[in-house]
Amino acid sequence: MHCMTRISQQECRGILEQEETGENMSYTALYRKFRPDTFEDVKGQDHIVTTLKNQIKADRIGHAYLFCGTRGTGKTTIAKIFAKAVNCEHPVDGSPCGECPTCKAIAAGSSMNVIEIDAASNNGVDNIRQIREEVEYRPTEGKYKVYIIDEVHMLSIGAFNALLKTLEEPPSYVIFILATTEAHKIPITILSRCQRYDFRRISIDTIAGRLTDLMEKEQVNVEERAIRYIAKAADGSMRDALSLLDQCIAFYLGQELTYEKVLETLGAVDTEVFSRLLRQILDKNVTGAIQVIDGMVIEGREMGQFVTDFTWYLRNLLLVQSSDNMEDVLDISADNLALLKEEAEMVDPEILMRYIRIFSELSN
Repeated sequence: MHCMTRISQQECRGILEQEETGENMSYTALYRKFRPDTFEDVKGQDHIVTTLKNQIKADRIGHAYLFCGTRGTGKTTIAKIFAKAVNCEHPVDGSPCGECPTCKAIAAGSSMNVIEIDAASNNGVDNIRQIREEVEYRPTEGKYKVYIIDEVHMLSIGAFNALLKTLEEPPSYVIFILATTEAHKIPITILSRCQRYDFRRISIDTIAGRLTDLMEKEQVNVEERAIRYIAKAADGSMRDALSLLDQCIAFYLGQELTYEKVLETLGAVDTEVFSRLLRQILDKNVTGAIQVIDGMVIEGREMGQFVTDFTWYLRNLLLVQSSDNMEDVLDISADNLALLKEEAEMVDPEILMRYIRIFSELSN
């Protein structure tokens, strides 16, 4: 019997990366295979893309940028495209051409002009001092040396101080792009010397549209409802959405990917199960409620995720009670919306608020 335990998104990415590096594996994970190469391919960050392209076209390029935002929203991807664009021999409307030797070298990871550093494992003073020594030398080809420092908030205090000295008086041919998921951990002295760009969580519609396009390219049949669920489960992260989709496709290789199969693979709970549980609670049927939860545990559902999703379900009930026109706000099917409306009439808003508070405390 196959295991239905919900695999975390991070573990999923790890498994997929291991597959890529296996000796007999030629498969490339979706999020790497379809990583955008130009600004036009980036989805959900139009405000940032437009600004950066305008800077390149007007030759008003800064020397230090801070990219902030949740995981999988395109920080490193845009940093790499920007590094290509500023060094490109034939840029097109501020985007890299992708064809010149410089673009190809950066894309292949063989360019000496683009240096990627993971601050989580290179966070000491010596690591930054090494950068300070390197920046004294002009690039042998191309216009700029671009340093992309990922998870920059992991740098030690000493490393930040060393970096500050470089940011204060950088050579004209050096650009720093600092990426972080936790901007509040970065010293104000660093923040004040960078152009800050906040990456938004990507909308469900944008993620679903991108997944649909990619599945057409991959010639994989996926139900629209399944795509929507994965887009919602990704919580604003395009990379997580692609990793989750990859996981589901691998589980049902060669088959059409349906909504039910996605729920089964991700250990998720369907709205009908929430409905059954709520009705048992409203009837004060303790045995019935425990039986519903037991059924989910036996199926391998992840209880932490269940609590989060059930709280979301209760919040949707509250929204249905507050207005009649909730179809556009709630990302659920017409059948489930009808079920929600029926249950919304069965429970008082005060009781719903109490349940939401209780389950919210459980998830903390």
